[in-house]
Amino acid sequence: MSVGIIMLVHTALDRAEQVARHWASHGCPVVIHADKLVPQDEYQKFAASLSNLQNVRVFRKFSCEWGTWGLVAASQAASEIALSEFPDIGHVYLTSGACLPLRPVEELVDYLAGHADVDFIESASICDVPWTIGGLDTERFSLFFPFSWKQQRYLFDRSVDVQRLLRIKRKVPGNLTPHLGSQWWCLTRNTMTKVLADPNRTKYDRYFSKVWIPDESYFQTLSRLHSRHIESRSLTLAKFDFQGKPHVFYDDHLPLLHRSDCFVARKIWPYADKLYQEFLNRPTSQLRRAEPIPQKIDRIFDKAVERRTRGRPGLLMQSRFPKKGWENNITNSEYSVFEGFDQVIEDFPAWLASVTKARVHGHLFACDRVEFDDGQTVFDGCLSNQPGLRDYAPKDFLLNLVWNTQGEHQCFQFGPQDKQKISQTLVQDANARISVITGAWAIALSKSTEPAEIIRKRAASFQRIEKAHIELLRSSKTKAKVKIWSLAEFLEAPVEHLQPIVKTISKLPHSPLTEAPKLTDLSGFGTFLQQLKNMGMPPYLIGDFPIAEDTKDGVRTYRKSRVMR
Repeated sequence: MSVGIIMLVHTALDRAEQVARHWASHGCPVVIHADKLVPQDEYQKFAASLSNLQNVRVFRKFSCEWGTWGLVAASQAASEIALSEFPDIGHVYLTSGACLPLRPVEELVDYLAGHADVDFIESASICDVPWTIGGLDTERFSLFFPFSWKQQRYLFDRSVDVQRLLRIKRKVPGNLTPHLGSQWWCLTRNTMTKVLADPNRTKYDRYFSKVWIPDESYFQTLSRLHSRHIESRSLTLAKFDFQGKPHVFYDDHLPLLHRSDCFVARKIWPYADKLYQEFLNRPTSQLRRAEPIPQKIDRIFDKAVERRTRGRPGLLMQSRFPKKGWENNITNSEYSVFEGFDQVIEDFPAWLASVTKARVHGHLFACDRVEFDDGQTVFDGCLSNQPGLRDYAPKDFLLNLVWNTQGEHQCFQFGPQDKQKISQTLVQDANARISVITGAWAIALSKSTEPAEIIRKRAASFQRIEKAHIELLRSSKTKAKVKIWSLAEFLEAPVEHLQPIVKTISKLPHSPLTEAPKLTDLSGFGTFLQQLKNMGMPPYLIGDFPIAEDTKDGVRTYRKSRVMR
């Protein structure tokens, strides 16, 4: 079996020809759709340049403007040609003219042969992801979008305003549940055939033709109807900045692209000669058989976005003019807040108290009680452990707790399962030292025996709460001292991350930690995360935790107690 490559091209046709020849020379049939807006003479020259290749087809039929139905229609037409003219195709891989293979083609063919029934397509429920930028998430499926967002922006915006005013709400056809994801997918022949031959295709096409950015939802939704097995991830490295614009890769990104282990990357600068020379001339002897994990470099992109949006500490610039706060601190002394540590480290409060001699509480803002140190029902200053009294004025509760224990450093746990009203106070308090391990809430869920759907909904809820909390911590108005790790990042070097925390709050003579505290058993955790993804709930806050830890001979196996249906 071979892999059929679909290419959507509109610019840099010389680079598209170069990549197409690379695919074709390694036995992969290629079907290329050129944008209808490409000048006729350029298109004819491009088609003629590839006419000598028996396994390449070039055609031009649709206008493929960003965010419009033409992109889906072109993908459909190209897939139909690929499946009808090349019967040995096992998977159909969608790429663009700005895509570049990062690994030998033989690796991709072998990998897909080992996953013959697997569809690699990012497909997440619209209720569980915050990817959309611009204010249109669920509305992209409930309103009509007859105008181009780029070319007819005024009409686009006014159309949305009128539909909101008239409370127009489109009905999703059939039993479809809208899903979103990257438009760069790799589907099996079986799934693609069923999508194209679906008896309701005319109805589905009519509906999605008026959806906003349908190339991010059409195949992502229909594959849920027809796929035997979805891996909710893309084999293509495609990164976007905080404004939703794609990152462009240049020659100096070469080491970064090597680290990703992805099979394909976009968007490549057409003049990145070094990248094209490196990746299109790699010998087959360099086969690595590595699992493609684009999340491996997410941390670098996250830091780049943070640098771009927040600037460097102490650096003043015209786009980030400082504004001083009106209050002289909220509390009178420093205290520490730990988020996720009690999930990662066994009996964390007792361990932290033993190495620092600080007062370490449990979850002071738990929903059902106030978890004072040693289970006390009444704390210093007659503070009660009754949640009703605390919740009447949570800010005052915190002020009193810190005031009543002057001279003693207070520490407590916090997380998405707690009452969140105190978050704003914590962020605005310069005395707060907040340490966060994002995604740690998933550890307890991975050990839960509750039904899979309940776990998924709870995970989605915790993730939404934590994301909002992290955004608050990273806001420009934050005065607290904040340190944030993803779960995967923290687990790489727990002692290294814990050492400065212990040193800051410890009352004992400083001595470096020589070994990490006892960590929670994470057996099967990687499999649990992939199952969440496969159900449409990607745990993106956890970081690049290995997704294939429970494997045998390269094939992922699922323990029955963890299988989610």
